[in-house]
Amino acid sequence: MPHSNLSLRLRFGSELVFVARRWRQVVDQRLVARGLSDASWTSLFHLSVAGDGITQKELARLIGLDGSSLVRTLDHLSERGLIERRVDDHDRRVRRIHLTDDGQSTAQTIREKLTSAEFELLAESSDDELQGLVEAFGRLSQHIAVLEDGEGEHHDE
Repeated sequence: MPHSNLSLRLRFGSELVFVARRWRQVVDQRLVARGLSDASWTSLFHLSVAGDGITQKELARLIGLDGSSLVRTLDHLSERGLIERRVDDHDRRVRRIHLTDDGQSTAQTIREKLTSAEFELLAESSDDELQGLVEAFGRLSQHIAVLEDGEGEHHDE
């Protein structure tokens, strides 16, 4: 592998993390005015995208949080009247999460603020550049999933 490619590959991870962190800071600044922490807005956003009635476990997986952290966030959202937890019809141990009317309104505001921030952040990028990045991220995500599956199999042996 040529030196320039090696250097690029070594820089990629740190650049990705740095840009993702700064991206998140810009978005968080837009949403903090609505009284939403990072954990709150991401929970509401994923609930609105996934649809009402997903389980706490499913939501935790979508967000990338452990269950105990999510429970605290859901407690807070429930206290604010943005979500309701309902017992599953088939398994009373399972709680399904539903957006209230206020929660749906707040989720709509979140989507609008996210869209506005994303258009602003991506203003200097062409559609072709963005398409290439989205495709590369998709391949990277698939490869990470394969590696995670392989690690799980390795640890089980």
